[in-house]
Order: sequence, then structure tokens, then C-alpha cells
Amino acid sequence: MSNIEYCWRWLATAFSFFIFGLGGILLPIIAIPILYCLPATTLVREGRAQAIIHHAFHFYIELMRTLGVLSYETKDLSKLKDAQLILANHPSLIDVVFLIAFVPNANCVVKGKLAKNPFTRGPIKTAGYIINENNEEVIDMASQAFSKNHALIVFPEGTRSTPKQALTLKRGAANIAIRTQADITPVIINCTPSTLTKSDRWYQIPKKRAHFTIRVKNKIAISDYLDGSSPSVAARKLTYDLTNYFNSELKLNG
Repeated sequence: MSNIEYCWRWLATAFSFFIFGLGGILLPIIAIPILYCLPATTLVREGRAQAIIHHAFHFYIELMRTLGVLSYETKDLSKLKDAQLILANHPSLIDVVFLIAFVPNANCVVKGKLAKNPFTRGPIKTAGYIINENNEEVIDMASQAFSKNHALIVFPEGTRSTPKQALTLKRGAANIAIRTQADITPVIINCTPSTLTKSDRWYQIPKKRAHFTIRVKNKIAISDYLDGSSPSVAARKLTYDLTNYFNSELKLNG
């Protein structure tokens, strides 16, 4: 029975990746041109694009759950309402899919190479996502995103975590928080057993169905770090505190 279940999950995983790739092709071809044809300001068009991606990703995680690829549970999602800067650990390739599925006005910082990919370039541009190529430009665009009431998703590690190793956070997320004076909403993501890490291929599925737990924590007030210190010193202290915070939460709930 376990072999049959494993084979089914492998096939369901392959089908899920196929659907994701198909969506990446159809979205630029169908949805994006329609958005540009409808009369709207850039801000309205960005909101519509974010809503389309939000609903598409919500459909996608429910598809994976229905197929038995994974299961998930959430805690305190209501704390994401009115969030500014959402910081999360990054154990799996699909963490951003979960977060955007739960945040209808989500913006995020994406790698520059995604903006050059023909399958992702259109949605990224239309949704107003921030391209991570220049630190100063990222901070300026983050400030603009907050002024538009976007919730900005950032993974402060900069890449996916290594299972069973302590997190090492980069200073970029703290710089955004300090320089834009945006409060932080931490999100702790646990995945058991680990899957789709940076060392895993899509077809290397775990022996058991992966279970994700997404917990939204209380806001961290950035005002506590604006004590007159220089932005670089404040960002360094915030990065240190965030590193301890995430590692403590993961150890407590891992």
C-alpha cells in the first residue's frame, strides 16, 4: 500500500509541476494582455494582477492538497491583514506560493533572472513586483510599495534554508525595515519531512507526504530600533535579533 501511495504522490507531483508550468505560459498569453486592454491606472492594474496571481496560487495549493502531494495548516492568518513587511524563513521552493495565496495584495522581491524569463517577466512587471538587482533601488521600490498599501514578502535568508541547520539572515530585509520604517510581521514555516529544498529536484519526493505549518506571529515594531543610531548600525542590530528570533521559533516548534 505504501508503494502505491508513493507512486501516486510522485505522479501527482509531476502533474502539479506541469500545471504550474502551464500556468506560467497561459498567464502572460491570456491574462496579462487583457489587463492591459482594460482601462485602468498603473496602480489599479498592479492590484488586478496581484489578485489574479493570489487566486491562481490559492487554487494551486488546494490542488496539491487535494491530490495528496502535501497537507498544510495555518495559525493566526488574520495577523497578515494590514501587514507591511512580511518576513519568513524559506525551507521549501513553494513557500512564496503559500504566502501569496494568503495575501491578496502581496508584493515580493524577486531575483533579476526571473524578470528576464519569458514565462515570468509579464506577471512580474504587471504586478509591480520588485526586482532584486540594486540595493538602493529595492529600498526605494519597497517604500513605493508600502505607499500603495502593498504587503511586501521577503525571505531574509536570501535563499532556501538547509534542513537542520541554523538560519543565517542577510541584512537586506533589515535595511528595508529600517530605511522605510516598516513594521515587521514574522511568519514561521515548518515543513516535515523536508521537501523541495535547494538541494532537491522536483522528482525527489519524501517517503511521507510533506506537511506544512504556517504560523503568523505578532508584529515587531520597528520604532524600537529607531533610537538615533545610524541606519547601518540599526540594521545590523535588527538582523542579529531577527536571526535569534527565527532560530528560536524554529527550534521551539520544529
